[in-house]
Amino acid sequence: MAENDYVTRVFDDPAALPRAAWNALLDHSEDPSPFVHHEYLCALHASESAAPQTGWAPRFIGLWRGDELHAACPLYLKTHSYGEYVFDWAWAEAYQRHGQRYYPKAVIAVPFTPVPGVRLLARDSGARAAVLQAAQAYCETEGLSSLHMLFARDADMAAATQQQLMQRHTVQFHWKNTEPAYADFDAFLQSLNQEKRKKIRQERRKVSDAGVRFRWARGADITPADWTFFYRCYERTYLEHGNAPYLTPAFFEAMARDMAGHWLLFIAENAQGEAIASSLIALSDTSDAPAVAYGRYWGALERVDCLHFEACYHQPLMWCIAHGVSRFEGGAQGEHKMARALLPVQTHSAHWLAHPAFADAVERFLAREGEGIHNYMAHLEARNPFKQVA
Repeated sequence: MAENDYVTRVFDDPAALPRAAWNALLDHSEDPSPFVHHEYLCALHASESAAPQTGWAPRFIGLWRGDELHAACPLYLKTHSYGEYVFDWAWAEAYQRHGQRYYPKAVIAVPFTPVPGVRLLARDSGARAAVLQAAQAYCETEGLSSLHMLFARDADMAAATQQQLMQRHTVQFHWKNTEPAYADFDAFLQSLNQEKRKKIRQERRKVSDAGVRFRWARGADITPADWTFFYRCYERTYLEHGNAPYLTPAFFEAMARDMAGHWLLFIAENAQGEAIASSLIALSDTSDAPAVAYGRYWGALERVDCLHFEACYHQPLMWCIAHGVSRFEGGAQGEHKMARALLPVQTHSAHWLAHPAFADAVERFLAREGEGIHNYMAHLEARNPFKQVA
C-alpha cells in the first residue's frame, strides 16, 4: 500500500529489514540510543526474549521510495502489558468489563527498555509523520484496539500531536554533568547539600568497611566469564522477586558479539577477591567519552548493606565524571534516586484507541493524570539535593 507516496512494508522479523539502511536513519534522529540499533532489536527477537512466544510479535514497518528506506519503526503486537513501563492495565480491565477486547494491541517501543529515545526513525519530519500514519493505518486494518508509542522524543511527539494522538507523561530521574564538568567525584559531592553529601559518604563507607572493592570493564575487555557472572546476578535478582528474567543468555551473548563497545560492566568483589555483585551500564556510543550512560541491570549473590547504591549509582557516576559523560539516566521510577543527585525529568508517550467512547474516557483520565504529574514534579523539584545558590 502507498502512504504519502511511500511504499509501506511490514516485517515479522527485524532481521528482514536491511541493517545498514535502518541504522543510517539514526543519523537523522534526535538523541539516538543504542537500544534502537538494528543489532539490539534483532538480538531481542533472535534470542526469543521479545518474540511471539513471549507476547511480543514484531510487525516492524518500513517506508520506501524505490530501493531507499526513508522511515521505519519498531512496532509489536502485544498480548499483555508486561515489559513496557507505561502502565495501561486499568484501560485493559475497563475494556474487559464492557465486553470489549483490548489485546492484542500495538506498541511502538523497545521491549523491556524504559529509556527515552527515537521511536520513529526517519529522514525528515514528513517521513516521520508518514510512518506513524502507516502504523495507525495498520492497526485500523487489523482491527486492533490501540496503538501506543512509548518513551518517545520530542520530534516523535510532534508527529503524534499532528496526528491527534493522546499524550501521556511519566517521571524518571537523570543525572547531568554540570558546566564546567565536575573535576572528580569529590567535586560532585561538594555541589550537594550537607545532608545528601553525608548520606552518600555513609553509604559508601558501609560498602568499603565490608571489604568490597569494584573493578570495571568495557567492550572487548568484558570477558566471557564476566558476562556469565553478570547473568547469574541478573537472573538471581528476578528469581528472588518470583519472576523469570525477561532477557535470555542468548541476548547478552549477542550484545557481547555485536555491540560490545556499548556496554560497561562493574563487578563487586569481597575481601577474599570473590565476585559477589555486578551492574551493567549501556553507553550511547563507542567513543572514549560517550554522551550518555544508561543504568540498566544489576544483581547480587551476597547481601551487603548499601551495595546496590554503590554498584548502580556511585560507581557509574564516578566513571561518568572521569570519562566526561554528560548524562546518566537511571531508568524507570524511583524517588530514592534523588538522594544520589538524579533529578526528575518528564518522559512522554502517545496513544490512540480505536473505540471512540473509551478514547474519550482515557483522554479525560490523562488530563487529570497530567495535572497530578505537574504537581508531582513541583513537589520533587522542591526537594532538590544540590546546594541552593544565594
